[in-house]
Amino acid sequence: MKLKGLGKLLLGIWLIATGLLPYLNINIPNQGFIMAILAVVAGILIIVER
Repeated sequence: MKLKGLGKLLLGIWLIATGLLPYLNINIPNQGFIMAILAVVAGILIIVER
């Protein structure tokens, strides 16, 4: 499994989701917690990949 670039992919997903979710009116349980975990995991993976 190729994991190179996974942190950047997760960061991209986080950025898109953060920008679109307020406009889509979708109620996701624990949305703030999920977005925070996604941001932390993306950050860790980007740092570790260096």
